[in-house]
This record gives sequence, structure tokens and C-alpha cells, in this order.
Amino acid sequence: MTNANRPARLNRSLLALTGIVLLAGGGFALATHFGALRVLDPAASLLPGGMLPAWAYYAAAAVAVLLGLLCLRWLAAQAFRRPKSGTWRLEREPALGSTRLDAAIAVKPLVGEVEDYPGVHAVTATLAGERDRPELHLVVGAERGAALGELRGRIAGEAVPRLRRALDLDALPAVVEFRLTRKSGARIR
Repeated sequence: MTNANRPARLNRSLLALTGIVLLAGGGFALATHFGALRVLDPAASLLPGGMLPAWAYYAAAAVAVLLGLLCLRWLAAQAFRRPKSGTWRLEREPALGSTRLDAAIAVKPLVGEVEDYPGVHAVTATLAGERDRPELHLVVGAERGAALGELRGRIAGEAVPRLRRALDLDALPAVVEFRLTRKSGARIR
């Protein structure tokens, strides 16, 4: 199974860069405050009269609110991002006709199979990409005590190869995300 999650890599990079900038700024502020770094004369004031104008406080608050809203938007985009699924055209000889396959329908047997594995409560699957470059994305809701390694092995060794063969694909890269639920024990259907 491969990990083709480029947005996650970008997110990690941006978070690392933001963290480095914040650490550097905090270190600079601490070093200046405790006198380890002398940037200005301690007796000198940055502003004449020593106070900021009233509009500066409102501007700082507006910038902080705007940054907070942008951060919330970014978090919401992370939570609800899903790859696009589409309709595949299966045609070996276009003169004889073609078959259309809804990728969302194609993964239903896989979802049913994985949901029947012990320790699994819910599964969502998305078959994204074109037929020549497909990607399977699975989100598996598992109980807290479930053996995730065994589940992953079973998904990679049984369920995904079965779907790959059914769709007559040479390869089917898959990304599996486990979400632990509070539920435990036997399920009733």
C-alpha cells in the first residue's frame, strides 16, 4: 500500500515552518527580555509618549480574529477532504461498445467485506482516479482493542487484491486510515 497523500506532506511542512518561526520569535523575545540580547536602549521608548494609538489595538484584534478564522477554515478543510470518485469507462474495443462503472458502486462489496472483520464498526471507501491510475482510500472505524496490524494485513492481503482482480487492474494503491471508536465488544446487526 502506498501513501500518495501530498496535502498531508504540505501540511506537515507548513506546520514545521510555522513552529520554527514561532520558536525563533519566542527565543528572541525571551533573550531580549532577560537582557541576553540588547537590541534597544532599555531606557528608550519605542513610541513617543510610550503608548500606542487606539486604532492599533483594534487592528491587532482584527488581525488576530482573521488569523483565527483562517486557521478554523484550514482545520475544517482537513477534516472533510475526500478524493473525488467518478465513473470509469471500460472499453477494450470501442467499436463494440463500452461499459460505464460507477466507482462508488464498485467498492460496495469491499466495504461489506471489511465491515464483517472482527473489531470493525464502519468503513467508507473511495475509489479515486482514472482506471489507468486508480487509488483506493479506506477509512476504517475500529474498536479500541482491535488488532490494527492484523486488520491492515487482512485488508492488504485479502480485500484489496479481491477488488483489484474484480476490476481487472494491474495494481491498486490503497491508503488505509484507522479511526478508533469508543465502541467495544460484539456488534448486533
